[in-house]
Amino acid sequence: MKFSYVKNHPIINYLTLNVKKGQQIAIVGPTGAGKTTIVNLLMRFYEIDDGAIYLDKININKIKKSTLRKSFAMVLQETWLFEGTVYDNLTYGNEKVNLNEVIEACKKSHIHEYIISLKDGYNTVLKEGGVNISKGQKQLLTIA
Repeated sequence: MKFSYVKNHPIINYLTLNVKKGQQIAIVGPTGAGKTTIVNLLMRFYEIDDGAIYLDKININKIKKSTLRKSFAMVLQETWLFEGTVYDNLTYGNEKVNLNEVIEACKKSHIHEYIISLKDGYNTVLKEGGVNISKGQKQLLTIA
């Protein structure tokens, strides 16, 4: 696919990525390398200029944006946590999720054991910005 923010000034020229079904990948690189742009294109925050992006052999233009966006996760370098319980932070933006789903996500991101070691477990209150836990723990919570 090909993409430009400004017409006739492409910043991505015919990029091809092949990711196997079920495979998890990370997009890493220095600041300004285009990591966020690629994720924004995959999630259709921007439309490509040429070519196509397929997910399970389906052109993403044929997939409802809300459905498509549930297929991706983005972990920012700077985490954002609000004052509230661990559980509230984990379910922010998806209040329909249940405790079992939260626990499963936490196990997959390797933060569950830490959470249950806390005095109040998932009901532990985090301070604004998560200042009462380590940076690594904040990142794992964000991943979950």
